[in-house]
Formats: sequence, structure tokens, C-alpha cells
Amino acid sequence: MQFRVVTYNIHKGIGGRDRQYRPERIIETLAHLEPTIVFLQEVDEDVPRSNRHHQAEMLAEALDLHHVAYQRNVHLKQGCYGNAILSRVPLKDVENCNLSVPLKKRRQALLARCKLSIGEHTRSLLLANMHLGLAGPERTIQLKKLLKHHLLANAHSETPILVGGDFNDVWGRLGRKVLEPVGYRNAGGMHRTFPALFPMRPLDRIYYRGPLHVHHAYASRTALARVASDHLPLVVEFTLGDKT
Repeated sequence: MQFRVVTYNIHKGIGGRDRQYRPERIIETLAHLEPTIVFLQEVDEDVPRSNRHHQAEMLAEALDLHHVAYQRNVHLKQGCYGNAILSRVPLKDVENCNLSVPLKKRRQALLARCKLSIGEHTRSLLLANMHLGLAGPERTIQLKKLLKHHLLANAHSETPILVGGDFNDVWGRLGRKVLEPVGYRNAGGMHRTFPALFPMRPLDRIYYRGPLHVHHAYASRTALARVASDHLPLVVEFTLGDKT
């Protein structure tokens, strides 16, 4: 089965250039990509700056991605923001993984499973969405914490897994140091996604393990995507099968 995954730091729906809250730009940007699964970061819930919208549910409804998992990472005076997974297929076994490091902003990863059809059969796909910290040592600790989570640590070597999000890792050293030695591969290369208007840094990544094949990966650079957020969406098209 071929399917499309997008990871996108939506910056609470606030444009990176004009600083205006216009969620319709995020919706149109994602609708153009026709994703099967979306990893979102910086998603507001009940925050005044974003009209108290529950953004995960709002985006899911607008995009017909009716299966939603939302994670509250940072609690504000009013509302909170965090990560979300939107999917065309049901999500189950949704869990949070605490990635927080002392004296740093609270961080978590959002994990879930979904099932995709392969002919007459279905196969489980394990998902992990995260927004890592700003300091190199912090990110290394966080990613190692994620790999120790029981859903990943106990997964069979042939279980298909996607680990994606905003890595905040300019040079790609983190994946090479932590993920690649345990069998993960970089699905999206080093496509530059930040800042959206004139992208210079490949901050957003998707890594995979198991019987998955990458057909195509790119950062969407439409005129709308360049102003909708301060990041561009990273898009990867996969095929899931019995063998790599």
C-alpha cells in the first residue's frame, strides 16, 4: 500500500512573516498535499491568540482526517499547545512519552498505532511524533528516552515504524548518532524547511524502520506554504509491504 505522511510545525497557525493567525492557510496547505497521516507540532488548544480554537480537531474536520490524537505539552495561563497526529485510518494505543530534561521546556513525544491495508490483509504501523529541544545535548537525551519507550523498545525488527517531527537539528547529526545505529533510515533527506519564506535549515525529519520503501520526499514550497507558518511541511510517500 502506498501512503503519504506529512510532518508540519504549524506555529499555532500564525504566519511566519505577517504574524497573523489564519488557520485557513494551514488547512489549504495540507489539503493540497492529500496526506494519509499528519504529524503536527505547535498545535494550540483553547488559547486566546488562536481564538480559543481546538486546532487538532478543527484541522482534522476540515481535512477529513477524522482520527485524532492530541498531546498537551506546554500549559499556558489560558490553554495549552502540543503535538497532534491526524490520520485517515483509526489510531489506537495512543501514549505519551515524557522527553523533558531538567531546566528545559517540557517536551513529550506522541505515540500511536494504526493499521494499513495490504491486499486482503492489514499491517500495524507504529507512529512517533515529537518536537525536540533547542540544545544539542538536550535533543540527544530526548531521542534516547523515546527509543526506550516500551512501544519502540519492544517492537519486532520487522515492525514498520515512523519517527518524525521538528528535530531542531540543523546538521542531521542527531539521526546519524542515535537513530541510524539502531536501524532507522532518514526518509526525507536534508530538505530545508525553516524559515518557511526562505528555507535554509532542514529542521523537520521523518525516520523509518521496517518494511517500508520511500518513493518520494520533498518540502512543499507553494506560495501559501511559505507564509502559512514559519516552517514548511515535509512530505514523504511510502509503500508498506512484507519486505523492504
